[in-house]
Amino acid sequence: MQKNIVKKLIEEAKKAYKKDEVPVGALIVRNGEIISKGHNQRITKNNALYHAEIVAIEKACKKLKSWRLDDCEIWVSLEPCVMCAGAIMQSRIKKVYFLAQDEKGGAVISKYRLFDDNKLPFKVDYEYIPVKEASDILKRFFKEKR
Repeated sequence: MQKNIVKKLIEEAKKAYKKDEVPVGALIVRNGEIISKGHNQRITKNNALYHAEIVAIEKACKKLKSWRLDDCEIWVSLEPCVMCAGAIMQSRIKKVYFLAQDEKGGAVISKYRLFDDNKLPFKVDYEYIPVKEASDILKRFFKEKR
């Protein structure tokens, strides 16, 4: 199951890459089933909020007809930023899996540790599962931009 999720996650990141968006993908999983997918679309949709996680959360909420995703997990190809970590907490997602660290803006283990902050009202578990392909696609994208 995990290999299938990682494969689909990389596919979502590649969709963003092909659109000249930062190549990040996200999947919402419930009971082992992928219920929504998302990839970065800030440029495509002219909307600063359209990070992969936000897109996937929005689709999952529509599909489940609920803003509460407390029986769901989110898989992301890149460590969530502060905005996305907040959206994950607000949607009550129970666990986050991510495949690459974001040293400049990661809000889970790199720059900030929001999910470890006991002053915040929502508990979110997380797991970093390093996948070389996830970090390689990001490195390639930004190398091409320079």
